[in-house]
Amino acid sequence: MTSHPRYSVLSVALMGILLSGCNESTSSDAGADYGNQDNTTSDFDQKALIANLVDGVITPTFEQFVSVSNQQVSDISAYCTAATAFEQDPSDNSELTQTSATAQQSWRNTMSVWQQVEMMQLGPLTFDDGALRNKIYSWPVVSRCGVDLDVVSFENNDINGTPYDIASRTPARKGLVALEYLLFNPSFEHSCTGNSTPAGWDNRTDDDRRVARCEFAVEAAKDINNNAQQLLIEWSGENGYGATLKQAGEAGSSFATVHAAVNKLSDALFYIDSVTKDRKLAVPLGKFANNCGTSVCPQDVESPLANHSIENISSNLEALSALFSGNEGLGFDDYLVDENDADTATALRERIATALANSRSYQNSLADTLVSDEEQVASTHDDVKAVTDKLKNEFINSLALELPQTSAGDND
Repeated sequence: MTSHPRYSVLSVALMGILLSGCNESTSSDAGADYGNQDNTTSDFDQKALIANLVDGVITPTFEQFVSVSNQQVSDISAYCTAATAFEQDPSDNSELTQTSATAQQSWRNTMSVWQQVEMMQLGPLTFDDGALRNKIYSWPVVSRCGVDLDVVSFENNDINGTPYDIASRTPARKGLVALEYLLFNPSFEHSCTGNSTPAGWDNRTDDDRRVARCEFAVEAAKDINNNAQQLLIEWSGENGYGATLKQAGEAGSSFATVHAAVNKLSDALFYIDSVTKDRKLAVPLGKFANNCGTSVCPQDVESPLANHSIENISSNLEALSALFSGNEGLGFDDYLVDENDADTATALRERIATALANSRSYQNSLADTLVSDEEQVASTHDDVKAVTDKLKNEFINSLALELPQTSAGDND
């Protein structure tokens, strides 16, 4: 099996946070027959499984992300046009209100698809310590002050004497996290403290600030779409990473065996463990250290300004279901059945469906529910854990797969 990275920079960053909370081992575990797929009992067509997951699940999701991020550019541009018109003539705010709501909904649509992409961190999303992924979505790294500073730098087209170029800016100053702040923050005050503040911001009217922010939001949205297209280019095509997976085991392939490529695809499933379960649920629940110590901490949820945290979790689970079942084609569930473990296939399908139904049942935001009904959030965590427990045991054992280091030794 060819040596290649086993987890992304996102997982590496989260490991430091999560392992400090439970003193977990970082050693990697594997199914009993890992590295010797000949010990599996069936003649299951693993190449067909790879082809379906690449062509039938992952590629369409990446294509959809390009589409929704492109629409996001148009919707935010329309909002910016309305904001400029309103600043010049504030007699009627109906167009501003409508376009603002549309831009916010466009962000939600884009984020929902992105959260499915998040479950598919393979190849170009993990290369260079996850550089491309972070350009699109830097969470959990957030810099609201950095965004405020870049609003003014973009407006002035100046960064320390050189023209502003969003492509070269650090991830926390752009991407979907920055757009959430620009579109959903109800205050036009800057978020900076100390001496580093956006020049002249305190002397501007709210209408003027709104225009400045929306103009930068258009630029950030364009950058997201550019990076979405880059992701699709690096994934698709004759020389893309998707083709690399499908050519596993062939002469010259970076994957010595087909099973090694299957294992790489299975790694993506464990985002639901190390990130969805641990970072998005366990941290705000206080199961790990958080910004409130070790107590319930609503401020630590994902997407807090847009109140989109539980929707993100639902999207993660939707993508997990698609990766596991293969949608209309071959999936890991079919592989399990061929390995005489239909029980695990059925149990995982049912547990994923239960967790998804739970996440869709919320009447309020995740942050509000943490305060009003902590037990519901704890139940969501437990339902996701029921999925990950099965993945980390029967799933990897039956299919002779290796468990990613980010999920090894997890006792939560």
